[in-house]
Amino acid sequence: QEKSCRLSAALLGEGSEISQEQLYELLKYAALGKCHHAAQPSWCRIYHQSHLAGVVVVVLHEMSQLHFYRFYLQFKHLRKVFRHRFTLTPSANFPVSLYGEGTNLKPQNTPQGLTSPSSECITKSSDLQCDPIIQRYGEKKQGLTSYTLTLEEQKKNDYPIEGSPGCKGFISTECDQQRTDSSPLFGLDCEMCQTAKGNEVTRVSLVDARGQCLLNELVKPESTVVNYRTRLSGITKKMLLPVKTRLSDIQTRLKKMLPHDAVLVGHSLNSDLQALEMIHPSVIDTSLLFARSEGRRFKLKFLAKAVLGKEIQCEQKLGHDPTEDARAALELAQFFIEQGPTKVAELNLEMLLTAEKLAEVSKNKAALQPQGCGFQEQLNEPPPLPKPCFLDCLQVTGQKPVLLGRQGLDSSGLCQSNLSTSNKQILQRALEDVPLSKFSIIQFSLGPEYVASHLHAGLHEKVRSKLTDMLTIYAGPFEENFCIKSVKKEFGRCGPIQSLTVVTETFQPYVCIQYEVLEAAQLAVESLNGAEVAGSCIKVQRPVTAAMLDCNVLIKELELDVENEGVIYVAGLKKSLTETDLREEFSQLKDLEALFLPKDLQSGKHRNCCFLKFQKSQSAMDALEAINGWTMKGSELRSRNALAPGHLWRWIWQMNHSNGKQGKHIFYEKVEQLSDSEQDLRKRVKKLDHHIKKLYRSLQNNTLCVVLFPGVNSTHGSQPGLGLMGIKDDEGRSAC
Repeated sequence: QEKSCRLSAALLGEGSEISQEQLYELLKYAALGKCHHAAQPSWCRIYHQSHLAGVVVVVLHEMSQLHFYRFYLQFKHLRKVFRHRFTLTPSANFPVSLYGEGTNLKPQNTPQGLTSPSSECITKSSDLQCDPIIQRYGEKKQGLTSYTLTLEEQKKNDYPIEGSPGCKGFISTECDQQRTDSSPLFGLDCEMCQTAKGNEVTRVSLVDARGQCLLNELVKPESTVVNYRTRLSGITKKMLLPVKTRLSDIQTRLKKMLPHDAVLVGHSLNSDLQALEMIHPSVIDTSLLFARSEGRRFKLKFLAKAVLGKEIQCEQKLGHDPTEDARAALELAQFFIEQGPTKVAELNLEMLLTAEKLAEVSKNKAALQPQGCGFQEQLNEPPPLPKPCFLDCLQVTGQKPVLLGRQGLDSSGLCQSNLSTSNKQILQRALEDVPLSKFSIIQFSLGPEYVASHLHAGLHEKVRSKLTDMLTIYAGPFEENFCIKSVKKEFGRCGPIQSLTVVTETFQPYVCIQYEVLEAAQLAVESLNGAEVAGSCIKVQRPVTAAMLDCNVLIKELELDVENEGVIYVAGLKKSLTETDLREEFSQLKDLEALFLPKDLQSGKHRNCCFLKFQKSQSAMDALEAINGWTMKGSELRSRNALAPGHLWRWIWQMNHSNGKQGKHIFYEKVEQLSDSEQDLRKRVKKLDHHIKKLYRSLQNNTLCVVLFPGVNSTHGSQPGLGLMGIKDDEGRSAC
């Protein structure tokens, strides 16, 4: 049974910020495993990394933690799916810090033409013994029969075999195995589309030993087409509409065209024969002929250029040309047979592949460099060595990453080649490309009109004001000479108080209390409204403002947030209690996994509250019942479900203790100015959340998905970013 991947990020409960370097550390390990000096990240752990189906990073351009909590209700999918969140340190150049500046792997001489390697690229005779081609075939030239796959090799590489359970109903070419070194070679290639049945043939090409095309036919699939794969196959719905030829017709024609001793040649020919539902005994597979170590395979496009000097599968063309591919595979087999293993090994294809990949990466990055920045070149000083880029390593190992972004955001560095004009286009391209790649970076944006610094300033003030209102409660009325110490003590049992003031503008005095954590304010409303405090029966309520009308909805959604699952808040602790004391006191609670004790970020002293995380939600509910009314060291405890994860608690504290808060009159002026654009912004955020939901649902199980709000770091101010991550499981949610 296949192992499922798992992600552990226990440190996130402390609300600590994750740096760009730590994020890079995670992505590098997820993408490469232990190769290229990649190691488990220091702040979280990926279990069974080798079983990851892929890594998908979604970057929300110019968005910060501020956006996530301002539009918390609109981000319905994000907050319900991802179990792990962390505050992200903002960066002036986020994409560079995300995947590195470049590579330290610089080839001394990058070949101009891969067909004519310099003498430096020729492998020494003493090194040839280690070449996979020599190890498999020896050094001497042999006839073609030495390179046809044996029955065991065909079974191992999923070729259709007579009598195999999966080949029921397959048609035999009726060719025998009486092949000789003079047997005729035929190149075969098919293009497939995805149907309700699976892969079905849509086009077949056959060429003879001289490269002449014998068959180039469109085929109508039997089942309904789900995906034409136009970018790869070149096949469209319109092309197949008039086609009458069926698979059975092609099978009959191939049987008639192939002589009894025919040897079929193709690149990963097993896929073509499986789609054709045909069995043929004599095959040469060029993906296996040009052997590599550890079961890896060269792509046909690379081999055609490196060995034959031919460009095939050009990006300017729509889809692959099966006749061109069949001819290339045939010529590669002929070259191998005529030249022999030693000559092929001396080409040093691994080195040529590395040189080609690095040249391609360097070319892409050079095209992104802004013009007019040649000061260093004018001084004739060599540029500093760039930070190693794990995307380079991916490309060198044959895993081409997908980088999709929006036009007009070139400065981000993400849009290397695949630019789109809208989020919808990016999504459509991602749904097609991401399943074919092991590593993808997808960049969405709200649009250039929503990244201006003054909009960020207005957004920040709105969020700060709303959080302040949610942390604030009004209590009263009290008698004229009420004991303020008694009030502070009673309300302090709900959690840490930041400020307490007496309101004297009313007929009878009230108190205004601002807490440091959301749970404390909510606990005060729930437990003390209607209670008798300082000799008076009081009412406890939050401020009544337009922004607070949806407060109860927001509280409920925070309570249901996936990150707060199994987490409870406990208040009324004595400050003299240490973390060790608390662990001992709470040790009797079933399935207790972690304890988080908030601290004052300036003094380092812990607060009179803590958060408890349980392995199971039911255990958390049982603990709530048990704790309420507990007396610990003479202090009565109060408890409720958690509302704010560690990173949010830290952020609230920083906002409340930041200097230079703007006055209310400035805030209301900005609300008036931004009200129209905010309505549009809410719609855009909701649509963005829907795009991510659609992309996420298309991912394979065991895919690590990371959604990043990069944050803002500019001359106008800084806003921390936010990361959400998880590994998709069978239920479509992110696994722990």
